[in-house]
Amino acid sequence: MSDGTAIPGPDGALRCPWALSTEDYVGYHDEEWGRPVHGDDALFERLSLEAFQSGLSWITILRRRPGFRSAFAGFEIAEVAAFTDADRERLLADPGIIRNRAKIDATMANAKVLADWAPGDLDTLIWSHAPDPTTRPAPRTLSDVPAVTPESTALSKALKKQGLRFVGPTTAYALMQACGLVDDHLDTCVSRNAD
Repeated sequence: MSDGTAIPGPDGALRCPWALSTEDYVGYHDEEWGRPVHGDDALFERLSLEAFQSGLSWITILRRRPGFRSAFAGFEIAEVAAFTDADRERLLADPGIIRNRAKIDATMANAKVLADWAPGDLDTLIWSHAPDPTTRPAPRTLSDVPAVTPESTALSKALKKQGLRFVGPTTAYALMQACGLVDDHLDTCVSRNAD
């Protein structure tokens, strides 16, 4: 059991404790979480998946990500923006995703909003809220990792002002962590500052 500090994985390398709670997390932790993500469609996918995660564990979403990608046309904004009521019904019946009407409706509505933006606008908006990495020390334990920050609150407000839904401050911070706007790998984690 961990005291919240990094612990050795199967290869002996220290990792954030959550990364070793299930095999599915190791690859996600080592190869994706905290790595910079750019591109409107890629960020739309992460934003949508974080919204679907709200109230659930991330492992539930991670294990269903292939189903989400298939159901939501690879999260191509233009494709999802063209979804119809028939697509909504298809999604509500799809066992490969989380069949939550409010989250499905939000994803479709968000795509319609984003389809009217110029290419790169979502990327620019999200990344404009990345904090200066030198202003916060690396977390030593899991208890040092916040759930909400002033930057995530500002990002949430900016996204909501543009008409996006399911983008509260906690969801915004999870997005910032997942997409590399912040590096919340613990200070002794093998993935800290990895490129």
